[in-house]
Amino acid sequence: MITRRFFFCKREFSPLIGLRFLVAVLFSIAVSLSSIYAAPAHQGPEKPYALIFGTIWGPDDRPVYGVKVKIRRADQKKAHWELLSDHHGEFAQRVPVGPADYLVWADLKGYKPLGGKQLHQEGEIKVHIENDEREDTGVHLKQ
Repeated sequence: MITRRFFFCKREFSPLIGLRFLVAVLFSIAVSLSSIYAAPAHQGPEKPYALIFGTIWGPDDRPVYGVKVKIRRADQKKAHWELLSDHHGEFAQRVPVGPADYLVWADLKGYKPLGGKQLHQEGEIKVHIENDEREDTGVHLKQ
């Protein structure tokens, strides 16, 4: 066995020890990378859903940002989902698959439009879902 003496070590250094250390480091890197890129072990099929997709339109027929949208089943009294319209005035909500009617409306309490005039909506929008599908709707606000 060849040993070398380095000026900063008081012990002798064997190239074999350095090689073992390098192999151990490379092995630990390989294990950590394989766990990052490996598929989850217990991933089942995605549950089917229907999608209610809509746009909030202002009185000037432009999309409105930041409006609170509420969605409920027609046979229930309280809203089950609450979300905000994005910068394009759009919103999307996954709902269970199966025949059902949903009511969609804009909750304008506390909403301050840029024009300063208060906005309102005439009635709720009825959306019918039959299966795993996407239903598009529009909510039109008035002054």
